[in-house]
Amino acid sequence: MDVEQPTPAALLAEACAAAGRSSAGAQLIRAGENTLWRLPGGVIARIGRAGQLAAAQKELAVARWLHRHRVPAVRPLDHPAAPLAVRGRPATFWYELPPHRPGTATELATALRRLHRLPPPGAGLGALDPFVRLPERIDAADLEPPHRRRLHARLAELRTAWRELALPAGPPRVVHGDAWSGNLAVTATTAHLLDFERTALGPVEWDLTTTAVGHHTFGTVPPGTYAAFCAAYGADVTESPGYPVLRDIRELRLTCYALQQSGADPRHRAQARYRLACLLGEHGPRPWGWTPLD
Repeated sequence: MDVEQPTPAALLAEACAAAGRSSAGAQLIRAGENTLWRLPGGVIARIGRAGQLAAAQKELAVARWLHRHRVPAVRPLDHPAAPLAVRGRPATFWYELPPHRPGTATELATALRRLHRLPPPGAGLGALDPFVRLPERIDAADLEPPHRRRLHARLAELRTAWRELALPAGPPRVVHGDAWSGNLAVTATTAHLLDFERTALGPVEWDLTTTAVGHHTFGTVPPGTYAAFCAAYGADVTESPGYPVLRDIRELRLTCYALQQSGADPRHRAQARYRLACLLGEHGPRPWGWTPLD
């Protein structure tokens, strides 16, 4: 017999009760891999995916570490100090930011430059895994068997290329892991980093690749904007010998994400199929004109 899954509102009510808060008057902000709610009193509740308690613990630790280094970032409440487990899902509570907008490319580059210069914390961060959840997304996607096999083969090729990656020498740095404009919230006075689910120790080039792919693959970052991004950071990742591998991994991640989202929202099916066809060599050279998902 199928077990009925709790609604997002029911999960929120359980999380708030466990935290000694009321969920009355909560407003849904976003329902995706993580569900965000605005609570009265300037508090944001974040309900994660099942089995992601360790990732939520890391997010809290990274946010508090950034605060100690006076780096603007979203801040967790002091209580509860650790994620709450609700039906196997982590629930965390954060201070709400003032009205804000996504960061520009230049603002993102400036924030990343500051992040990458920080001394890594003594413990708590593992090595960057750019392939996290990709096998599961490929297996769960609505694909013909030959396409599924080709994606798994591409994943295996890129795992090997990642292990052999040629990057500038230097110690691993703290990298955001998912560094795009939506993960930088700019208020009237400050640009705040947020969403530390993928934060890890790794090559800083990974954080720069997202914007480079926006320019060279999506075609949504204009040349002048990309030049300003590179100038603000002080480097152009496309000049790194390892960039083609980083780009290919990022494109595979973005394609698998689109395939996952298309399973929940039919509006994304055409874009997911188009991205897959591009990876399979059916649409010539970049830029491919990929459309960002809503």
